[in-house]
Amino acid sequence: MCLIAWNWQPGRTTPLLLLANRDEFYARPTLPLHWWGPAPNGAEVLAGKDLQGGGTWLGVSRSGRLAALTNYRSTKPLRTDTPSRGELVAAFLYGSLDAPTYLEQLAHHCSDYNPFNLLVFDGLQLMGLESRNARVLRKQPGVGAVSNADFQTPWPKLTQLKNRLQQQEDRAQTDVNSLWPLLHDRFTAPDASLPHTGVSQELERMLSATFIATPHYGTRACSVVAIHRTHVKFVEQSHGVQGLIAENRQAFQISP
Repeated sequence: MCLIAWNWQPGRTTPLLLLANRDEFYARPTLPLHWWGPAPNGAEVLAGKDLQGGGTWLGVSRSGRLAALTNYRSTKPLRTDTPSRGELVAAFLYGSLDAPTYLEQLAHHCSDYNPFNLLVFDGLQLMGLESRNARVLRKQPGVGAVSNADFQTPWPKLTQLKNRLQQQEDRAQTDVNSLWPLLHDRFTAPDASLPHTGVSQELERMLSATFIATPHYGTRACSVVAIHRTHVKFVEQSHGVQGLIAENRQAFQISP
């Protein structure tokens, strides 16, 4: 997952609205949004699946928990002796620990993984973890976002998505059809506004778009998740090199 934005309003009937784009190589094997088999404790998870690593980038549980992950962009080679970061999403969704306990325990083991950012919602609290500094963050109500740097790092596409989501909030336009254009935007930032993450200028420019489309790498999933007091709606669009593949809509009642 490379770009996540959310509107966290704990006093509302829809406490959490989340938008996300997952960017990945088209050749990496993936299953689209589906219900995973129940765990021994009875927990069920709705998510796509990374068949190479075995985890997921974004998912929800039948009990209304949510977790989402982005990788941290770095020019350092990825370690090959680490567990999949996607397992951290699944572990939270299948588990029963509240958000602060889960993240505080995980913070002691961040060095076991390649760098990541993790966002979790336990039904009451929205929290994040930046693995590079093992920093646990309690998210405040309002619109926020994270990409492939620390939370709220003002990359152009992150700032743009946050601002456009805030505009939709101000207009009370938060239905799925009004949100897709925010995730489908292919505008690339001017060179003067690009971050400097150690990759080439051409690659920085290509990666600055909210929706990425190249011959081998691009946005493979666009997702909108609305967690209401009593139920959850999750819509995922799957994309490939030729464009939109399918749209999957799921809705379910939150169970205790």
